[in-house]
Amino acid sequence: MKNKKMFFMIPYLLWIILFVILPILLILWYSFTDSNNAFTLRNYVEFFKNGTFLKMMLNSFWYAFLITLLTLVISYPAAYFLIKMKNQQLWLLLIILPTWINLLLKAYAFIGILGNDGLVNKFLHLFGIGPVNILFTDFAFIFVATYIEIPFMILPIFNVIKEINPAVIHASEDLGASKWQTFRYVLWPLSRPGVESGVQAIFIPSLSLFMLTRLIGGNRVITLGTAIEEYFMTTMNWNMGATIGVILIALMVVVMLITSKKARRKKVDL
Repeated sequence: MKNKKMFFMIPYLLWIILFVILPILLILWYSFTDSNNAFTLRNYVEFFKNGTFLKMMLNSFWYAFLITLLTLVISYPAAYFLIKMKNQQLWLLLIILPTWINLLLKAYAFIGILGNDGLVNKFLHLFGIGPVNILFTDFAFIFVATYIEIPFMILPIFNVIKEINPAVIHASEDLGASKWQTFRYVLWPLSRPGVESGVQAIFIPSLSLFMLTRLIGGNRVITLGTAIEEYFMTTMNWNMGATIGVILIALMVVVMLITSKKARRKKVDL
């Protein structure tokens, strides 16, 4: 039986080795070498000495934080009220449906909507306003990224809240807790695992966004993701691009470890 299990694990192990471990090792090798394949730490020194790279890192964190915060503020109430609605499966399907559309197609659709001749400006033109420069702004980038990533925040929160016994909420109210106290001390702690999963699903990918930064944000939105694309595709400096990639992976691991910490149970008086 044990041999059979090992046999079925072979494809999985091969997949992990070929498409996870080896690419990471290759990136690490490029990051610790120069154009002559000689070992060097110069790439890392340049990254942490160069203010431009540090600004890109801060920008990446700032945009990822804003996108995650907005998706959480929108998704938590949506998931909560979705629990109370009829035809939940239909509403879930409508939420998931946009994720079936290719990201590039959605980006170009928003270019048509937010452009100077797009639907938004045509609507504003009816009131004598416009054209308003919406595209290629921080607002457009954050708005589109939030819209695209909302389903990945709603689903984990919905699944966790759905498992909460309604009797617990009713018991809190019967004991005299206000709605805010019920939310703070009962609903929020119980739904926190779903929130943490949603934060991981949004924050970590948002650190490395580059397609939306180019198509929607234009050259105004500069992050580590756009820097990696620039070094690999334009300047062909793979060593520096790999260095930024390694640092980005390290940042993602740190975020994952922070958000994966189990919340300590605290005794709270209502």
